[in-house]
Amino acid sequence: MEVVGTFWNPNIHPLSEYEARKAAVGELAHHLELRLIGNDAYGLKDFLREVVFREQVRCSICVHMRLLETAKRAKSGGFQGFTTTMLSSTYMNHENIRHTGEAIAQELGVPFIYRDFREGWKRGLEVTRALGLYRQRYCGCIYSESER
Repeated sequence: MEVVGTFWNPNIHPLSEYEARKAAVGELAHHLELRLIGNDAYGLKDFLREVVFREQVRCSICVHMRLLETAKRAKSGGFQGFTTTMLSSTYMNHENIRHTGEAIAQELGVPFIYRDFREGWKRGLEVTRALGLYRQRYCGCIYSESER
């Protein structure tokens, strides 16, 4: 299976955090010789338009936004499926990701590839530390930043 990456995280605040994460993805892609596709424009306004006054379900909205964009990129690129690095997180709700990914797959006709990548979390941590890559301290949104 050929893996192609994309970076689109409209939830990340502030802009400096977004830029640090985007740079880390670029560095990792370079190290892994991973091709990146798609527009990585800062989409905070879109995220806020979706979650304001619905903060209690913001995580589900965010997951949906991110997976929908990923699936659209997979479909337009002619890829055989899509998945997400969110599945490597020990903090994310896997059932929500899986359910959302499968619903989007049905809607767009691009298979969602679900794998529980959490078993590789520790190895990923070791690799990113060895490369000196930026590591995030919160999910990225303004709400989680204030909660931490």
